[in-house]
Amino acid sequence: MGRKILFITTDQQRYDALGCNGGTVARTPVADALAAGGVRYERAYCQNTVCMPARSTLLTGQYPRTHGVVANGIPLPPDAPSVARHLRDSAGYRTALIGKAHFEPISDPGLRWEENRLGASGRHGPYRGFEHVEFAGHGPWGKTHYARWLKREHPGRRDGFARIFDGTPRGDTGAPEVAYNPVPRGLYHTDWIADRVIAWLDTLDPDDDWLCWMSFPDPHHPWDPPAAERHRVDWRDLDLPAGHPGSADRAREILAAKPAHWLAWYEGRVPNLDGAPGDFVPARMTADQLREISALIHIENELLDEACGRVLARIAERGWDADTDVFLTTDHGEFQGDFGLLYKGPYHVDSLMRLPLIWRPAPATGTAPAVVTDPVGQIDLAPTFCRIAGLPVPEWMQGRPLPAAPDPTRERALCEWDSQLDHGLRMRSIYRDGWLLTAYEPSTPGEGIPTAGLLRHYGLPAVEVPRIVYGGDEGELYNLREDPHQWRNLWADPGHAAIRREMVEDLYDNLPSPRRPPLAVEAMA
Repeated sequence: MGRKILFITTDQQRYDALGCNGGTVARTPVADALAAGGVRYERAYCQNTVCMPARSTLLTGQYPRTHGVVANGIPLPPDAPSVARHLRDSAGYRTALIGKAHFEPISDPGLRWEENRLGASGRHGPYRGFEHVEFAGHGPWGKTHYARWLKREHPGRRDGFARIFDGTPRGDTGAPEVAYNPVPRGLYHTDWIADRVIAWLDTLDPDDDWLCWMSFPDPHHPWDPPAAERHRVDWRDLDLPAGHPGSADRAREILAAKPAHWLAWYEGRVPNLDGAPGDFVPARMTADQLREISALIHIENELLDEACGRVLARIAERGWDADTDVFLTTDHGEFQGDFGLLYKGPYHVDSLMRLPLIWRPAPATGTAPAVVTDPVGQIDLAPTFCRIAGLPVPEWMQGRPLPAAPDPTRERALCEWDSQLDHGLRMRSIYRDGWLLTAYEPSTPGEGIPTAGLLRHYGLPAVEVPRIVYGGDEGELYNLREDPHQWRNLWADPGHAAIRREMVEDLYDNLPSPRRPPLAVEAMA
């Protein structure tokens, strides 16, 4: 009997969502205990700030420019490498993915992609090296096993969920995408996923080695946890986050010093269709609306923590705890009020790039608890799974196993952006030595999904949207030690020209070559 791997991911969760990372609202004792007994990473970064590219990196151990899913709406090729397949075929691991996958587009009315065909038909695999899959998304919509189950077993319980990207004013404050969901907690997707993970674990023999990816859709919008849990956090008691500028005037002043698409979205001149409802204008969001959304996010984070606790308790009951490595992370972050913004998109700052990441090595290994401040990335998780399974890291993986202690050879983390839309926004970022730099490459207008088509897809007027075109000289540079909120852009400051040149050179020296030809955007998301 060897080591088992429980890989827990959330969706769109901030670094400071957890108490061990400085969170002060949501109670996360399970995550905090994992961190206290394991390795907590203070500078873990995603390699892309939206779902499909980030999740494809988690599966393959490759940069988006290598696996090809550089934006939402690009399906990961069926023959793409998979750490689950590698562990199954080379080390005999039992493998499962339960929850949100999103390696292929969700917008799929014709069932072109296997991920949606599996959910629609009720089949459970195999899929990309996972012998067993049960999919769930953001509510009882779409073609997932969870949606199919809730419709069949509890048909009257679907109407209380909010719909994703529906900006209709709701809740106490008229906030977008919020709902006080009458669904009983046991029927909500967070607890359903934990139930299904426990059920799968109970099918395994005591001596099986296994990899289980438990993938929660929360706290990604819409924010609609069970109404019976709303007592946990009252939005009226919340302060604005430390990263909120405090006023609209101050937000405009900060955003005006960044490249043009920041302020243009804030003021509603250009929508952020890559990551937010097309009719959401951040400048119109009130402080109370932000507080209400934040309260629901905190509630969802508490429910996630408790669901993880149930699964870990079952692992202990099976006698596996001493031999089980537990990982907890997310795919990307969320603004949640930083800069006066909400959601995500083409904005490379710590709100969206910096991730919670905890690794509790199997206690039988005797690994000492540690806090690692050296930069690591999502790209390092698949190689770590190989190391745990006793396998060499295959050549197709581009990361390396996570350090279990401080490691000064870890110098940088990289993140990229290539829009799925026809404005062609492209960004490359590097974190190193307390500095964060983003270089803007020349825009490629005309490639990708027409903006008007995406507006139409979400039921909005297909108006002509002004284009912001970058020539390749724009960028962002932040000293995170002096400016942790990234309010002061030093890109054009002559006094920082040397560090800017050095970091741009380092960035492009370490980016792998892009895939040629590139994969096409084939769907909305």
